[in-house]
Amino acid sequence: MSNEEKKYVLGIDEAGRGSVLGPLVVGGVLMAEDKVRFLKRIGVKDSKRLTMKKRTTLSRKIKKISQTTTKIIPAEEIDQLRNDGTNLNEIETNNMTSIIDELNPNICYIDCIDVKEDRFENNLNEKYPEIEIITKHKADDIYDIVSAASIIAKVERDKQMAIIRNEYGEVGSGYPSDKNTINYLKSLENNYPPIVRQTWNTVINLKEKQEH
Repeated sequence: MSNEEKKYVLGIDEAGRGSVLGPLVVGGVLMAEDKVRFLKRIGVKDSKRLTMKKRTTLSRKIKKISQTTTKIIPAEEIDQLRNDGTNLNEIETNNMTSIIDELNPNICYIDCIDVKEDRFENNLNEKYPEIEIITKHKADDIYDIVSAASIIAKVERDKQMAIIRNEYGEVGSGYPSDKNTINYLKSLENNYPPIVRQTWNTVINLKEKQEH
């Protein structure tokens, strides 16, 4: 198969979407279609099923056999965009399309962020008629290339959270379900640093409680 005929496959996934602290990270992994099988061989699976140590090791291996990219959207930027009327799905879609533009695949698999898979897939297929785009819920469990993207995104998000902990102390995982994160938010007494997504209901409700 000549280089011209090679098909390139892109996987896209995110980390930190539901977090109240820190950035949203969207990751992309591009590989020649005939090389995707190597992902299974190195043990790639959805990042949520892996330990932090295993994710870090796999991330290095993935980077050796593919082209990767990450888009980091800080909390402050998420708040600004949401206040300007851009919802979270649009923020994420814009960063996904930025990855598609950058890596220019023939086929693209995406972990679907819309409740309606068809709607999301059709919108992207209209924008990129020359690319075969497949979007599925739990794509990170179904397609190895999306699992690889989930690992790249999660490792970058973990790195960003480590930087945040270094500066702000113990903030927990950043998710609203984490007691340490909620305790950290309460300790701020409505004086929120830029790492906090202030447009999140978790923060809005806390503000209201602390004001009364």
